[in-house]
Amino acid sequence: MYIMHMKPIVFLGTSLESIRNLPPSVKREAGYELDKVQRGNQPNDWKAMPNIGSGVREIRIRLRGAWRVIYVANRDEAIYVLHAFQKKTQRTSKRDVAAIESALKELR
Repeated sequence: MYIMHMKPIVFLGTSLESIRNLPPSVKREAGYELDKVQRGNQPNDWKAMPNIGSGVREIRIRLRGAWRVIYVANRDEAIYVLHAFQKKTQRTSKRDVAAIESALKELR
C-alpha cells in the first residue's frame, strides 16, 4: 500500500491570523489549494514572485474579489505560508509586501 507523504504547513508572521480572517468561501478555497501544494501538486491558479524572494509563490483566488495566499514550497521540510490578503489593485500594497518580507525574514 502506498502512503502519500504530505508536507506540513507552517504559518509564519501573521499569516494564520490573516487566513482566519478571510471570508468562509475564500478560506475554504485557500485550504483546498494549500492541500494540493502539500501533496506535491500545483494550485489551480498561481504565479511565482521572484521579485519578493526565491521560491515565493502566490495562490490566486477569485471569489467575490481577488485574494492571495503567499507561500514557499521549495523546502523539503514544510510549506511555509507567509501572508494572505485581499488584492484590491494591480500592484500589491506596500503593507502586504512588508508583511510578506517580514515573514520571509522569519523563515531565513
